[in-house]
Amino acid sequence: MKIIESFQNLNSHKTIVTIGTFDGVHIGHQKIIERLVNTAKQENLKSVVLTFFPHPRMVLQKDANIKLINTIEERSNILNQLGIDYLCIKKFTKAFSRLSAEEFVADILVKQLNIKKIIIGYDHHFGRNRSANINDLKRFGETYNFEVEEISAQDINDVSVSSTKIRTALEEGDIETANSFLGTNFMLHGKVTKGKGLGKTIHFPTANIDIAENYKLIPKQGVYVVRATYKNQALFGMMNIGMNPTISDNTKQTIEVHFFNFNENIYDENITVEILTRIRDEQKFESLEALKKQIEKDKIIALQYITQNNIE
Repeated sequence: MKIIESFQNLNSHKTIVTIGTFDGVHIGHQKIIERLVNTAKQENLKSVVLTFFPHPRMVLQKDANIKLINTIEERSNILNQLGIDYLCIKKFTKAFSRLSAEEFVADILVKQLNIKKIIIGYDHHFGRNRSANINDLKRFGETYNFEVEEISAQDINDVSVSSTKIRTALEEGDIETANSFLGTNFMLHGKVTKGKGLGKTIHFPTANIDIAENYKLIPKQGVYVVRATYKNQALFGMMNIGMNPTISDNTKQTIEVHFFNFNENIYDENITVEILTRIRDEQKFESLEALKKQIEKDKIIALQYITQNNIE
């Protein structure tokens, strides 16, 4: 897969395109992209996913509170695994949002992406103020000589999933539902930074994960079972998202991971943590000793979960 922001490289290739934000790249998205890739092979076309960043709401509504399932890097990595030829990341600006539907079709799809075919949902809207719909797109297809393949309501409803439902599940701590919709485990990616070192005092040292992207959705506060890969080695552990009320007076939420049977120094390393399940809410304990006893119980629960589900 090639990631492109300028579309000049595509002039010599006829393409088949699908368009969307694709936040989460969930199983509904995957179904569309599988159709895109298969059709491209059958019809000797290049498969193109056109996506946008920043999210339109960040630009048009200045919605700083919007949280996304994936960072743009995570989205790119997931799409790369689905076999597409090109990922076009179009910078979303106010000027771009003012393109009329026909300007978008003629300038972006036809002139720059050299489109032969588009696969799109029956409810897709586009152009200035999202004023054009699938019927307009079919009319433009006749004018500009490209085919429109409509994904029907039946096909979309067969997979009753949406990015909104996934966000809601994560915000409620319902990891199993979120992961089932995603078709993979929800991930957090960030740099390991030094904390206050209090975990070591109760023999549960933790790695603090600092996530640079403030738009990345963080699940509900609590204790989770997690997995990471470090130097081709699977690491299992427990993660706490919260304020550490027993041992600190934090005003800022932290993400701390204790990895089982692991004592290497990974400060300043970038690491991706997959969230497998949620154990409990974060609690304030009467003492460090009470906290330690609870963490020991959490570890037993986490190890049982990993063993019972044959997770490797």
